Amino acid sequence: MKVKRENIRNFCIIAHIDHGKSTLADRLLEHTGAISKDNLVDQVLDDMDLERERGITIKSHAIRMEYGYDGEQYVLNLIDTPGHVDFSYEVSRAIAASEGALLVIDATQGIQAQTISNLYMALEHDLEIIPVLNKMDMPSAKPEEVKDQIVDLLGCSRDEIIEASAKTGMGVEEILEAIVTLIPPPKGDPDAPLQALIFDSVYNQFRGVITYFRIFNGRLRKGDRVRFFNMGTEYEAQEIGYLKLNYEPTQELEAGEVGYIITGVKTASDVRVGDTITHVDRPCDKPIEGFEEAKPMVYAGVYPIESDDFEDLRVALERLKLNDPALTFQPESSAALGFGFRCGFLGLLHMEIVQERLDREFNMNVIMTVPNVNYIVHTKKGEVFEIHNPAQLPEERLIDYIQEPYIEAEIITPIEYMGNIVKLCIDKRGELTRQNYVPGNRMELVFEMPLAEIVFDFFDRLKSVSKGYASFDYHQIGYRRSDLVKLDILLNGKKVEALSTLIHRSKAYAFGKRMTEKLKELIPRHQFEIAIQAAVGAKVIARSTIKALRKDVTAKCYGGDISRKRKLLEKQKEGKKRMKMIGKVNVPQKAFLAVLKLDNDK
Repeated sequence: MKVKRENIRNFCIIAHIDHGKSTLADRLLEHTGAISKDNLVDQVLDDMDLERERGITIKSHAIRMEYGYDGEQYVLNLIDTPGHVDFSYEVSRAIAASEGALLVIDATQGIQAQTISNLYMALEHDLEIIPVLNKMDMPSAKPEEVKDQIVDLLGCSRDEIIEASAKTGMGVEEILEAIVTLIPPPKGDPDAPLQALIFDSVYNQFRGVITYFRIFNGRLRKGDRVRFFNMGTEYEAQEIGYLKLNYEPTQELEAGEVGYIITGVKTASDVRVGDTITHVDRPCDKPIEGFEEAKPMVYAGVYPIESDDFEDLRVALERLKLNDPALTFQPESSAALGFGFRCGFLGLLHMEIVQERLDREFNMNVIMTVPNVNYIVHTKKGEVFEIHNPAQLPEERLIDYIQEPYIEAEIITPIEYMGNIVKLCIDKRGELTRQNYVPGNRMELVFEMPLAEIVFDFFDRLKSVSKGYASFDYHQIGYRRSDLVKLDILLNGKKVEALSTLIHRSKAYAFGKRMTEKLKELIPRHQFEIAIQAAVGAKVIARSTIKALRKDVTAKCYGGDISRKRKLLEKQKEGKKRMKMIGKVNVPQKAFLAVLKLDNDK
């Protein structure tokens, strides 16, 4: 159904994780008749079982609804967004394609860190904000207290806040009316050159990449030759249409509309989110600004448990990448774990989800090494390069200095846990840059700290010291020079590259000592003595020794001269010395896994 541009509303739902975005989207779909009761399942826009089980949205979704109001028919284009910090890039795409946003706040938990982060992003794009107080049916709801927080944050009046319950359907009609009356219609000139923003893409094994876009200027017809501006590739629009629960083909889309295009692209990496679609014969002057490619922030090695499964793992990762362009991987090998891949992830949740999907969808049991970040190395010759793995680091004498990524972390916590949180962040090399009082007896703390310190277990420890009440959000603020050293583990003088780590000099001794002690527990005793050393460059900073197994060679001597026993013991001693020179230390895989799980600063 074609409607006037004045009757189109493009909006998204933004909120903190688990505040009820996907459930609210279900109620809107149900209320507008976009989905029948027979087809309704909880979180209908979450395609993966994993999303439904964990109550999180991993991939953003778009859907078109039709709504009658005041004698007029309106088209509402909804984009559901993820709430977790790892997927903030998905949120930014949805925001850029919208004119308004429903800001959903949980009445039981109040405003949390990700809520504020997403709100600032929406305000930067001049979106119309509609505050929605969700979960009003819960016995633990604190509506008056949370309304005070919203008024303080937005500067709106209390009457503008819509009370709702996505579970029961309360307030859904008011939300739809607010969308129609408050969110402005899209602007744009249908007669100008085509300018459409790609905000998402999905891979279909039969049809290739299906690209989702929002047209800002111009119109697009089926059969047009189009160019992806930044990639420079040209295709034919084989099919275009509306994003309903199922794809609905149409002949033409124009400025202000949201839709999909199928061009026969078979490789997901050929379609970049944030790129601009334009016509080949009448291109626009410049692409739509403000988008960048999603960059991995965390790297980890992924190895098959059975070395024969290496090729199967490659196929599984390639197929996962079709639906997840943010995932990057390249082959690498390790003396301890064999052949595998170095993978880049948006964050720790993204890494966990990839591991879970490898297991569920491809039946791949994998070992993940300890996550780390990418560093920038400056050599004394003036060369600059990135490394994702401590093994890639050049010798210490060649390095001028190393830079590591820093983040700005925003934590909102009840005041009683503030001391514990400040201590945790300072232990992680954080610097408190500002603190603000938030209504509801809470504090907003902002720290600048190294990304490497938070990728491992920071989130779990934050929840632990705040009894689950603190919320956390972060964004990268660039690279800074740091006093980092490469900590090597040596077994009888031989380096074990799989156990090398990059660590701040102040923490190297404590971490090295713990690693040597842990390995002493886990490596079985051999016929010869094993020296386990932690070293920074040529300097050994910690050592443990595994004593040799001693076979009782004198057991067959029953009395007689002591020199007989001494002769046998000397012979054994010579044999052990020779074995130490040629003997190989076997490190069991569980030893590698246990060391990888060591927390850097306990």
